[in-house]
Amino acid sequence: MSAVEGDADRVRRRRRGVELEHAVLSAAWDELVAVGYARLTMESVAARARTGIAVLYRRWANKDQLVLAAIEHYRNSRQVAVPDTGSLPGDLLALLTSMSEARATFFAIAAATAFSGLLADAALTPAELRDKILGGAPLAIARVVYQRAHDRGEIDLDSVPPAVLAMPFDLVRHDLLMDLRPLEPERIHSIINDLFIPLAQRRSEQPGPTSPPTPNA
Repeated sequence: MSAVEGDADRVRRRRRGVELEHAVLSAAWDELVAVGYARLTMESVAARARTGIAVLYRRWANKDQLVLAAIEHYRNSRQVAVPDTGSLPGDLLALLTSMSEARATFFAIAAATAFSGLLADAALTPAELRDKILGGAPLAIARVVYQRAHDRGEIDLDSVPPAVLAMPFDLVRHDLLMDLRPLEPERIHSIINDLFIPLAQRRSEQPGPTSPPTPNA
């Protein structure tokens, strides 16, 4: 046995469970970046992860399931921190800027993967594939930001529709998908100050629904 084969054998014996799964998913992402979806194979990922091909097939039936898991793993392992600047515009500016900068490469790779065969191989609709790739992490972080703004009296979460709360993040993700590069600062400022804040404050200031008058007996 060569020294390289001996090292690989020791790695296979040493890694187990979650550690091994994370190593394989990291290798699958690196392989996706290096060669693209069309040229990626289960064998090439196993070689990059320095493990046996059977390890992959015990967890993922085929390469599209492995690639979707790798995309999810990469996204979830690089979460954006929750900002606390003391104001809703400041928090959104910090959050959307970090999200834009951190996710530009991710969106570029994920979009290329989807259009180079994953959409067809996974037998998913475009909407289903979008949801699997994007996940719900940004809105989970947003809930913390919005709750703080509600507690400070900047917005009334009971009055602002969920579609309005999601709008800044939907627009950033749309721009990332269309341009495959971080948003310009002016665009992020416009999303926050020209679109979201006026609309959210307007809805917060509107009186709630009133009960209809009781008819005379």
